[in-house]
Amino acid sequence: MSNVSSATGAKLDPASLKADGHNVPSPADAKVDIHTVLSNASRIEREKAATELVDLVKLEGPNAFLRLGLADAIEKGLNDKKNAVAREGACELLSILVEQGVGNAVEPFFFEKIMKQIVAETFADKVAPVRTAAIEAVKSVIQVSTSWAVPNFLPIVLEQIKTAGKWQVKTGSLQVIDQLIVSAPDQCARLMPDIIPVMVDAIWDTKSDVKKAARASLTKLCALVSNKDIEKFIPALISSLINPVEEVPTTIQLLAATTFVSEVDSPTLALMAPLLQRGLTEKLTSTVRKCAVIIDNMTKLVDNEHTVRPFLPKLLPGLIKVENTVADPEARGVVVRAIKTLRDTAKIPEDSTEAPPPKLATPASTVTSVLNAIKNVEKDSKADAKDPLIDYIASLVANLINARNYEPTEWDVSLIPYLSLALPHAIRANAAQGVAREILEKSASDEGETVEVFDDEEEGEDLCNCTFSLAYGAKILLNTATLRLKRGHRYGLCGRNGSGKSTLMRAIDNGQVEGFPSPDVVRTFYVEHDVDGDETENSVVSFVLKDKRILKDEAECRRVLESVGFTPVRQEGAIGALSGGWKMKLALARAILFEADILLLDEPTNHLDVLNVAWLENYLCSLKTCTSIIVSHDSGFLNNVCTDILYLNRFKVKRYPGNLDAFVNFVPEAKVYFELNPADEYKFTFPMPPLLDGVKTKEKSLMKMRHVGFQYPTAPTQQLYDISLQVSLSSRVAVLGPNGSGKSTLVKLLVGETEANKGGEVWRHPNLVTGYVAQHAFHHIDSHLGLTPLEYMLQRYQTGEDIEELSKANRKLTDEEKKKMADGAVVVVEGVKRTIEDITNRKKLKQSFEYECSFKGLSSSENIWLPRDELIRRGFEKKVQEVDTREAQKAGLLRPLVRKEIEQHFADFGLEAEFVTHNTMRGLSGGQKVKVVLAAATWRRPHVVILDEPTNYLDRESLAALISALKTFEGGVLVITHNREFSESICSEVWAMSDGHLVASGHNWVEGQGSGPRIDKPDDEEKEVFDAMGNKIEQKKKAKALTSSELRKKKKERMARKKAGLPSDDEEEF
Repeated sequence: MSNVSSATGAKLDPASLKADGHNVPSPADAKVDIHTVLSNASRIEREKAATELVDLVKLEGPNAFLRLGLADAIEKGLNDKKNAVAREGACELLSILVEQGVGNAVEPFFFEKIMKQIVAETFADKVAPVRTAAIEAVKSVIQVSTSWAVPNFLPIVLEQIKTAGKWQVKTGSLQVIDQLIVSAPDQCARLMPDIIPVMVDAIWDTKSDVKKAARASLTKLCALVSNKDIEKFIPALISSLINPVEEVPTTIQLLAATTFVSEVDSPTLALMAPLLQRGLTEKLTSTVRKCAVIIDNMTKLVDNEHTVRPFLPKLLPGLIKVENTVADPEARGVVVRAIKTLRDTAKIPEDSTEAPPPKLATPASTVTSVLNAIKNVEKDSKADAKDPLIDYIASLVANLINARNYEPTEWDVSLIPYLSLALPHAIRANAAQGVAREILEKSASDEGETVEVFDDEEEGEDLCNCTFSLAYGAKILLNTATLRLKRGHRYGLCGRNGSGKSTLMRAIDNGQVEGFPSPDVVRTFYVEHDVDGDETENSVVSFVLKDKRILKDEAECRRVLESVGFTPVRQEGAIGALSGGWKMKLALARAILFEADILLLDEPTNHLDVLNVAWLENYLCSLKTCTSIIVSHDSGFLNNVCTDILYLNRFKVKRYPGNLDAFVNFVPEAKVYFELNPADEYKFTFPMPPLLDGVKTKEKSLMKMRHVGFQYPTAPTQQLYDISLQVSLSSRVAVLGPNGSGKSTLVKLLVGETEANKGGEVWRHPNLVTGYVAQHAFHHIDSHLGLTPLEYMLQRYQTGEDIEELSKANRKLTDEEKKKMADGAVVVVEGVKRTIEDITNRKKLKQSFEYECSFKGLSSSENIWLPRDELIRRGFEKKVQEVDTREAQKAGLLRPLVRKEIEQHFADFGLEAEFVTHNTMRGLSGGQKVKVVLAAATWRRPHVVILDEPTNYLDRESLAALISALKTFEGGVLVITHNREFSESICSEVWAMSDGHLVASGHNWVEGQGSGPRIDKPDDEEKEVFDAMGNKIEQKKKAKALTSSELRKKKKERMARKKAGLPSDDEEEF
C-alpha cells in the first residue's frame, strides 16, 4: 500500500501552505454544497462539488470532516433507501477524496463509521452502479492506506464473507480481499491463519458466483506462501481443499515424501492446517500416520511458539484422538512423537491442548503513548483519545506491536503520514519522525524489546530515498519497501534465491522504481560483461566510442581504457577475442567514462582472476563520490568492499551497516553466504561412467596432448605453446591462471571445439564421452528457450549423438581435409581401383580397431575392412570418429531417450518433472536453467566432466551441491576457476597457465595402465543374498585359484605327509 499524505493539520495558515508548494484555495473559493455532492442527478455536478470539498480539506485538514459532519452526511446518504443517486454519490465522494490526495485524512473516519455499513449493506444494493461505486470506494481507500491498517479492515470483510445473507456482499468482500493481496501482500501473508479458514468455507458456498470468486481469491492468496518446500505442491493443496474426498490422501502422500528444510512460517501452516486436520480424520492408518509425520517434521522448523500456537486447536485434538484409537503400535508411536513436538514447540504443559491466550496490544493500551509523544512536541495540542485520528494511529501502533515488528523504517512509513495530520504545519516536517520514533521506543521498552537504530543513517548525502513496490510477472517481490542510498557507499545486495536482487538492479537501471530520481539527477550504469554478438568484430576503442551515453572524445576514452589495463595494442584488438575478465574491465571503463553516480554490478567477479578481483576491490573502494550496488556470491569480495548490506526479505529492504561479517552478527542465518554446505534440497548426482575398452585402471589416460600449439586466425600472437598433458578417470584438475592466459582455449582444444594449428597432437580414447559446460553456460540453451527441457533433450539427442558435438571443429571437414580424403579414397583391391564411399562398421583388431568400408558403385558384399591407422593416414579421421560415436551408442553408453528416463535424469539435478515436461526454459529461473545445462551436458554418462568457470553461474547453495557431487563422481574432473575455495575442495592437480605456457603440478601421469586398482573386474566380495522370508543366506567363499608354483608346493607337502603315514589335507577336511 502506498502512503499518500497531502492533507494538512488543524488551524493551518494558507500562506504557509502556498509557500510550501501546495495548491491551496482561499476560504472564498472553497465552497461546499454537501447536498449537491450526495443528491444531484448530474454526475458532473456531483464531481465538481466533491472537488470543492477536497479543496476545503486541503485548507482545514481533518477538522473539515468534523466541522461539516461529513461522516454523518455520508452515512445519511448511504441510508437513503429511496434515492440511489445519494447512495452512489456518497460512495463516489470517498473515491474522489482519495484520488485528490486526501486519502489518509479520510481513513480514520471511514474506518470508524462508514466501512461496516458499505460492506454489509451497500455491496448488496439493488442498483448495480451503486454496488460498483461502493466496491470501488472501499478498494480506493485500501490502496492508499498503510499496510498495517489491514488488521483493522480485514475482520470487517471476513465477517461478511462468513455471515452475509446476500451473495453480492460476499463477492464484493472477496474483491476487497483480492485488492488487499495486491496492495499489502506481506500483511495478508501474516494474517493467513485468519483468512484461510474463511476462504475454505467460502469455496463450498451454495452460490456459484461466490464459489468461483472464493476459489480465485484462494489461489491468489496461496501464491504469497514463500516456503520453498511446499511451493510446488500449492496447486495440489488448493485442489485438496476443493475436492477433499478424492485429493486429500494423494496430497498427503506427496507431502509425506518431501524433506522439509526451510523455516515453516505462519502462512505455510495456515495453508497446511486444513489439509492435515482433514487427513487426521481419514480411515486409513497409513494416511493418518503420514499426517503425524508431516506435523512432526514441520513443527520442528517453526521459529517460535507464537507461530504455532494459533494452530493447536486444529491439530492437537485430532492427534490425541488418533493416539487413543489407532490400533497399530508403530503408528501410535509416530503420533505420540508428533504430539510431543507440537507441545514442546508451543511451550504448553503435557496435559494441555490449548495455549494461553496471547497478550495483545489494543488501541486503548497504546493511545497514551501516542498522545504523550504528540504533546512532547506540541504542548498546546488539543488531541485526545476520542479523536478518530488519534484512535486510528493507536490502532496502527497496536498492530505493529502485535506483529512484534520494531523496525524503525516500518514505523516511520506507517505512522508519519497520520502523525503529520495531527501536528501543526510549522513543525510537521521535522517533528513527525521524532514522534514516531518516540512511540516506537516507548512501545519496545514496554514489551522488553530493543530497537535497532543505526547512528550513521542520517550521515552523508542522499542519492535516493524512496518507497516503492516491485513485481516480476505475477509474483510480488517487494511491497512498500524503502530504499535509501548515500553517496560514496558500497551496498551489497543480499537475499535468498528469487527474492528479487537482479530484478531490483534491472528496475533501477530501467527507471522502473517508483520515486527513484530521474537520470538527469542521478546517473546509473549497469555493469555487465556480456557483449552483443553483433559487436564482437569491432575493436575495443570503436565499441566505446559508439556508445551514445559517453560524451568524451577519443583521447579521453583511450586514457581511461589504458588506466584499467588496455594497452594501445589491446585497444585495437577485436572484442570477440577478449576473455571474460577483460570484458568486465571494458564494462568498468565505460562506467568511468559515463561518470555514473551509481554503479550497478551484478556478479562483477565472474571471469576475473585473483589479481583482477583485487584490482576491482581497490578501484571500488577508491570511489568517494560514486555509489555501488553489488550482487555477488563471492563472500570474500563482499566482505572486503561493502560498507553496508541491503537485505531483501519478506517483501522489504533493510539496511545493515558494515560488511558481510557484521551483517552475519545481525542476521545469523546469513551464514549461508560464507558456507559451502549442500542443503538437502540442493543435491546433484552425476551418472556413473561406463567402462571403456582397454581401460583397466583409473590412471589410464583418456585424453592426451603432446607439444600442442595454437593461434586464433585473427589474433596477432600465438595463444598456446608446447602444451603436453593427459587426463584420466582419476584426474581432479584445476586450471588456474590470469585472464587471457589461454585457459579456455586449452579446454576448447581438449573437447574439440577448436583444433591444434601450430603443431602437436591431441588424442582421445575412441569411446570417450565428455560433459562440457562453457564459460557462458546459458549459451547452450539460449536459442532453445521456447522449448521445455524435455523437448530440448529430445531435439539435442534425437539422432543418438549430441548435436552440439556435430558443430564442433573436430567434426567439420575443412577444404584441406576434403582434398586429403579424396586423394586417399582410392584403394587397390585385387588389382582394381575402388573409391571409398563411406565407413559403415567397426570391430576389434588387437589393440586397435578395423573399419568396414563401402565403395562407390559396388554392393555391400564387396565391402572390405581396413585398420584404423590406415584410414587416418588416408584422411578419414573424422569419419572414423563418427563411427566410434555410433559404436559407443551400441555398446550401451547412451540411455534410452524417453520421457521417464529424462525426467529421472533431471531429478538427479534437483529439477522436478513438472518443470521438465510442462514449463518452457524461458520461464525458468537462473538456478533452474543451470540445472538444465548440467543435466543436458551429462546425459551421455560422461567419463570426464569439464566445467569452465562454474562459480560464475552457480549460487553458493548450488555450488556446494556441485562440489559434493563431483567428490563422489567416478570419472575425471577438469575445472577452470578463479575460486580458490572451490578448487581446493575437489582438486588435487593444478595446471597453471601463464602467457600460453602450462606448468602442471600434483599430477600422476602414467604410461599404460598404471598401478591402481583394477576397474574392469568385479570385486572379490560376494553380494549378500536373502531368501524369500528376508533371511540372509550364508555363502561359501570361492576358493582362490592357485598359481603353478603354489600347486607344486602343495603337491610336495602332500607326498611328504603320505610318506610319513599322516592323513592328507583332503582327509582332514573330510
